[in-house]
Amino acid sequence: MQIVCLDLEGVLVPEIWIEFSRRTGIAELAKTTRDEPDYDKLMRGRLRLLEQHRLGLTDIQEVIAQMRPLAGAREFIDWVRESRQVVILSDTYYEFAQPLMRQLGHPTLFCHELLADATGRVHDYRLRLPDQKRAAVRSFRELGFRTVAAGDSYNDTAMLAEAHAGILFRPPQNVAAEFPQYPVARDYGELRREIDAVSRGR
Repeated sequence: MQIVCLDLEGVLVPEIWIEFSRRTGIAELAKTTRDEPDYDKLMRGRLRLLEQHRLGLTDIQEVIAQMRPLAGAREFIDWVRESRQVVILSDTYYEFAQPLMRQLGHPTLFCHELLADATGRVHDYRLRLPDQKRAAVRSFRELGFRTVAAGDSYNDTAMLAEAHAGILFRPPQNVAAEFPQYPVARDYGELRREIDAVSRGR
């Protein structure tokens, strides 16, 4: 049995922090794991900016409520689920993801948790475990699944390396250049073909 492990933002839905940056006009919030490989450094910077601009969880959730999955994402998920298992492995947060997951048909999601006080001020975050994407793919392999992983950013490359086959989906040029060992899919049609190629034992 094959299990397909997918990143969420940039693969199935738009980047939440980029959209929030656009809506608030705070350019620094547009930085993502495509730009900064150190996730803790990235998140600490985001938390400082939220505090500085007096923005809280409700402000972010209001933006997310107006977002939609990428064109073709739901159809792609439905295609994967016809003959394979699918799990979303993301460095987003449950407090962000639920409206978007509903639109994708509620596939299984493993992600992290934001810590906010009663006023909605986000003061910290809690990782499910360090390097959770790699750990999850390793566990699926140990359970006997043939694993395929697809993502777009630096924080996805560990799970791509752990999987039987890794695929970069619409990566920025810097990520694609640094990890030339992974095939690049530029749309869902190409991603389907890459997954099918793994199924055929490429």
